[in-house]
This record gives sequence, structure tokens and C-alpha cells, in this order.
Amino acid sequence: MGSGPRSGTVGGRRVTKGKKGKEGIEVTIRAATESDLAAIHAIELASFADPWAITGFRDMIEHSRARVEAAIDSKGTLIGYAVAWYVADEAEIANVAVALAMRQRGIGTKLLDRILEAAATLGARTVFLEVRESNLAAQKLYASRAFAVAGRRKLYYRRPDEDALVMRRVL
Repeated sequence: MGSGPRSGTVGGRRVTKGKKGKEGIEVTIRAATESDLAAIHAIELASFADPWAITGFRDMIEHSRARVEAAIDSKGTLIGYAVAWYVADEAEIANVAVALAMRQRGIGTKLLDRILEAAATLGARTVFLEVRESNLAAQKLYASRAFAVAGRRKLYYRRPDEDALVMRRVL
């Protein structure tokens, strides 16, 4: 009792404070702001062979039907982020990334759960995402949240060229 995530609003923004993970790290998930862009982009560059430009994240932060969520540790450091957009009754998760040194601590799971919560709140009935065929860790994470493979996009990714698995979850 009392050790689960706590949600509320701070300054008009929704925040979720999670319990400490297996490494003793308390993480707060909140809406990303313009001041988070440099840290988000640094994680993006370290995580993906074909990264987004920083302007893409700025556009998502400013877009009314998109969400960029930030994972913040107890020292105030941005350690992960997730991006999704919502159209009609569908949502698409575009990115989930965690700083290299902070992986395998449940932070990606917290970010994914926050995106799924937002999708349900915004009326989405189905959530989609693409994942590299070789990214077994991400596939395992998504499967843990009831995503299933729904298709394949040939040569969707670059550097290296690789197929994407399209995963889908019905809410």
C-alpha cells in the first residue's frame, strides 16, 4: 500500500512519481518543455542511428495532438523521453529512449505506461508503433504491455537498413 505511482498536477502539468526501481532511482514523468530539448536530443543522438533533428522534438512539444513525456531523476536530470501523437481514435508511439547509463531500470516502462494512459484519456482505441526487427529488448517491453506484431514494413529503417515490425495494442 502506498508504494505505487502517484499522479497529480504541478503548475498545470500532469506528473507521475514512480516508486523507486531496482536501482533505488525515483523517477518523475512529466510533459517535456522547450528547456528539455537539448537533453532529449542528446539521448536521441546516443540511441538511434538515424536520429530526429532537434526541430522535430520542438514541433512535437508545440503540437496540440502530440505528447513528449520526459523522465526526470531525483536530481532533476532528464534521463529518458517518449513521443506519441494522437489522431481520431488512434495513437502512434514514435520514440521511446532512455539514457544509456539508465537502461534496464524500468524507466522505459514508466514512459510507455504514461503514453498509454494519455492515449486512453484522449480517446484512442488502438495504439501503433514500429520497432526494429533486431531490437528484441524493445519488443519484449512492448509485448509486456499487450502489444502484438501486426505487420512488417520492409526496409523501414536506415543505418543499417532493416525491416520494422509494426506492433499494435487495442485499448
